[in-house]
Amino acid sequence: MAIIWAIIIVYMLVMIGIGFYAKTKIKSSEDYHLAGRRLGPIMLAGTLAATEIGGGSSVGVASKAYGEWGLSAGWYVVSAGVAIILVSFVAPFMRRALATTVPEIIGRRYGKGSQLISSILSVVASSALTAVQITATASIVHVLTGFSLNWAILISGTIVVFYTFLGGMWSVTLTDFVQFFIIVIGFAIAVPFAFSAAGGVDTVLNNLPKEQLGFTKIGWPTIIGLTLMYFMTFSTGQEAVQRYYSAKDEKTAVWGSVLCGVLMTLYAFIPAILGLIALSSFPNIEANSALATVSIELLPPIIAGLLLSGVISATLSSASGNLLAVATVYMTDIHPFLSKKKVTNEAELKASRLIIILIGIFAIGISLYSQQIIPLLVFAFTIRSTGPFAAFILGLLVDRVTKNAGFSSIIVGTIVGITWQILEDPFGVMAVIAGSVASLITFLVVNKIEISRGKPIAPSAYLPKGEST
Repeated sequence: MAIIWAIIIVYMLVMIGIGFYAKTKIKSSEDYHLAGRRLGPIMLAGTLAATEIGGGSSVGVASKAYGEWGLSAGWYVVSAGVAIILVSFVAPFMRRALATTVPEIIGRRYGKGSQLISSILSVVASSALTAVQITATASIVHVLTGFSLNWAILISGTIVVFYTFLGGMWSVTLTDFVQFFIIVIGFAIAVPFAFSAAGGVDTVLNNLPKEQLGFTKIGWPTIIGLTLMYFMTFSTGQEAVQRYYSAKDEKTAVWGSVLCGVLMTLYAFIPAILGLIALSSFPNIEANSALATVSIELLPPIIAGLLLSGVISATLSSASGNLLAVATVYMTDIHPFLSKKKVTNEAELKASRLIIILIGIFAIGISLYSQQIIPLLVFAFTIRSTGPFAAFILGLLVDRVTKNAGFSSIIVGTIVGITWQILEDPFGVMAVIAGSVASLITFLVVNKIEISRGKPIAPSAYLPKGEST
C-alpha cells in the first residue's frame, strides 16, 4: 500500500505542477478558456478522450459490469466513441464559428432569451457532471485510505478546484494529454495481472454467472440509445464543444475528434473486464468499489499505483473540464445580463477563478448528497442536451431559420426531457432522446410555419470574416 500511495502522491504533485506551469501561459481570457485556440489534433484527441473517459467510463463501467450489465457494460464507452466520431461531421462548423460557448451560438441566432435559458441549463448540467467525477474519484480514495466517503469527496473536490483555478484550459489540456495515455496503458497492463492473481481466466469465468458474459446483454436498443444520447450530449456539451473551439483550425477539429473516437473504442471493454474479475473474486463488495478493490488486492503495487493514479487524475480532469465550462458560460453568456459594463481581461480572469471556487463548492455539496455516478451522469446529459440540441446543431448547419423556432424548441425539448426523466423513461426510450426528438420536431414545424408566413430569417451563427470573440 505504501508504494501505491507514493505513486499516487507523486502523480498528483506532477499534475498540480502542470497546473502551475499552465498558469504561466495565461496571458488573456482566451488563453484561460480556450488555450489560445492553438490545440493540434493529438492534443485535441487526448483532451477530448480524457474528458469523456472519466468516472462514468472507468469506475462507472467497472461498477455496471460488476452489477447488472456484465461484460456488455463496455458498450457504454463504445457508444461514446462512435458518437464522438459522428460529432466530427459537425466539428468544423463549431470551429468556424469562432465562439466560446454553446449558448453564445444560440444567442447569435435566436436572441438573448434563448441564450440565457441555454446558459442556465448548461451551468446546472456541468455542475452535476462535476459532482459525478468528484464522486468517482472519492470512491477510489475511500477504498485506498479507509476515509469515509464524505471525507474522500471533500479531499477530491478540493484538489480539482485548486488546479482548475490555476491554469484553466491549458491546465486541463496538458493534464488530460498525460493522463489519457497513462490510463489506457495502465488498464491494458492491469488485465493480465488481475486475471493471473484471480486464479486465471478459466477460474474467473467459472465463478461468474453465465449471463454476465453476454456481449450484448444490455440489448441493441440500449446500445443504439446510448450512441444517440452521446451524440446529442457531445455535440451540445460545453466541456466537449469548448475543446473544438480550442482547435487551431477546422481540419484539426475533425481529425482530433476521429482519433478520440477510435481511442475510446479500443479502450472500452477493459474496465468492464476488471469489473467482472472483481465480481469473481470479491462478490460482496460495493459495486462502485470494484475497480479500486481489484487494483489494491490483485495487482502489483507499481501497476496498481499507476492505474489508480491515472483513474483518479482522469476523473478529476473531467471534473476540471466541467468546472471550466461553468466559468466560461457564466462569463460569456450570463454575466452580460447582470452587468452592462465591459469587463477587462484581468477582471474576467479574476471572476472566472472566483466562479470556479463557488461552483466547485456547490458540486462538492451535490456529490455529498447524491453519491451516484451513472444515474446523475444521465440526468446531467438530459438537462443540457434535450432543449438546446436542435437549436444549436441546426443553427450551425442551416441558413434559413427563425428566432422563434430556436426558442420554442429549447423550451419544449427541455420540458419533455425533464418530464421523461421524472417518469423514468417510459416505453424504454431514454429521456435525452425523447427530449431531443421533441426539440427537433418543434424546431422543424415552427420554422416551416414561420418561413411560410414570411417571418425574418435569424442572423448568422458565424462572425464576419476577420472578426473574433
